[in-house]
Amino acid sequence: MMKYLGVGVALALGLATAGAAEAVKTETGVLGSSSITLHLQPFLTEAEVSTLRVVMTNPDALAIFVPDSSKGFAALAVSPDDGFLPAGAPAASAQAIGGLPDAASAAKDALAACDKLRKGEAACVLVLEIAPKG
Repeated sequence: MMKYLGVGVALALGLATAGAAEAVKTETGVLGSSSITLHLQPFLTEAEVSTLRVVMTNPDALAIFVPDSSKGFAALAVSPDDGFLPAGAPAASAQAIGGLPDAASAAKDALAACDKLRKGEAACVLVLEIAPKG
């Protein structure tokens, strides 16, 4: 019994440590009638983070990178292996989905679209989430 308890405690501690290691810092802002969250994924380069910060603060940039972001919920997903802006242009796998009725749908659809196009092994992750302010 004690052997199984020890294994259970070790497993629980391992999962807690893994969860803590996966925490990604975020930045939030408001642009017009939208609330925007930037996920500072560790693979993003300084140039990519700078570009995403412009996207979250400039309505014209947001409209270019995330179409339909002013209509409902939107998300932008990127493959960690492909990157966001390799060679200075968005990777084919960097996919934005907008105009959806809720955050979960936007995230799910953006991740699925990105995963279909990614060349790398690692699953896509969210880098931007856009929601109606309020």
